[in-house]
Amino acid sequence: MEKQMKIAVAGMGYVGLSNAVLLSQYNPVYAVDILPERVDEINRRQSPVADSELESYLKEKSLNLLATTDAEEAYGNADFVIIATPTDYDTEQSRFDTSSVEMVIDTVMRMNPRACIVLKSTVPLGFTDEMQARYRTGCILFSPEFLREGRALHDNLYPSRIIVGLDTCNPVQQEKARIFAGLLKAASLKEEVPILYMGPTEAEAVKLFSNTYLAMRVAFFNELDTYAEAFGLDTESIINGVCLDPRIGNHYNNPSFGYGGYCLPKDTQQLLANYGNIPNCIMTAIVRANQTRKDFIAGQILKKSPEVAGIYRLTMKADSDNFRHSSILGIMRRLEMKGVKLVIYEPAVKADSFLGMRIIRDLEEFKQISDVILANRYDRQLADVRGKVYTRDLFQCD
Repeated sequence: MEKQMKIAVAGMGYVGLSNAVLLSQYNPVYAVDILPERVDEINRRQSPVADSELESYLKEKSLNLLATTDAEEAYGNADFVIIATPTDYDTEQSRFDTSSVEMVIDTVMRMNPRACIVLKSTVPLGFTDEMQARYRTGCILFSPEFLREGRALHDNLYPSRIIVGLDTCNPVQQEKARIFAGLLKAASLKEEVPILYMGPTEAEAVKLFSNTYLAMRVAFFNELDTYAEAFGLDTESIINGVCLDPRIGNHYNNPSFGYGGYCLPKDTQQLLANYGNIPNCIMTAIVRANQTRKDFIAGQILKKSPEVAGIYRLTMKADSDNFRHSSILGIMRRLEMKGVKLVIYEPAVKADSFLGMRIIRDLEEFKQISDVILANRYDRQLADVRGKVYTRDLFQCD
């Protein structure tokens, strides 16, 4: 096992918190966030995000973990600073907004230029090289993250692969990359984990192309489902027949209202923007396919002529409390524009309304008032009103 390293992690969303908890099993870790309430939660050993393994590890494991809003305290003596701050997609710039990442890099370089910075935030292709050129004396690596919301710690404990992007001709970066990969491997529970070293832009590309492929797979089975529903065919039979081909595989094939969540929509848009004038058909189609699917789903609901449509959960996935960029939001906008009244059942929302739409906390009242209920993922709680429910969830999985 690698010797202990002092580590700071900036940004306590799914990526940052799961890395902080993972590495604090064997290393002293500062968890940095700008929200005092989030810092307080972590120090009380409560997870600010919905993730059963994160909640369990925070409560039950002996972790060398301290959360703070004090950047100087966290970064001042760190050997590694992991940056996992948000990079929302800016549609006007056709680029991720990397301002939060750049701010942390600048802060670390001023406070502790000897620290090795590891970018976990998803960034545009070439960003790591751009930052390394700006801070020539620093060490900036890129290590893409492959996790699911609600299973973030699990996917770090059992990683599919560990990738570190570095200047492969730089011996200092070679050593730092080896140490960092070793820290991740030592903290995992998986015996054999592939570790890949490559250039930083190649590592950035792995992240964007991986998520775009997943979006493509979601879009493919959604369009298969669209065809089947339009012609009254049994979608499940077709998918089962298709997916028994071992080259295709029986996974990630459950129809939905569209790919969504924080990563897939923005990562597909960023990759398409990076293509620029480079010829492509598939990448453009993947982005457009999601809008087409939402148009179709909204159209199917409108055929039912509901006065009131109930939205059962805004979240994309089971056991998640995150509904940023959820595909249901686009369908809601389409229905609202057609004059359909919308009500929402969503326990994760504490307010009385969302986007001007009423939140109903009583599930029975929600069922009674709704003419049709949209559920991206079906729940047994809806069994008594199954005739009202519109879902494309065939396999009860994400």
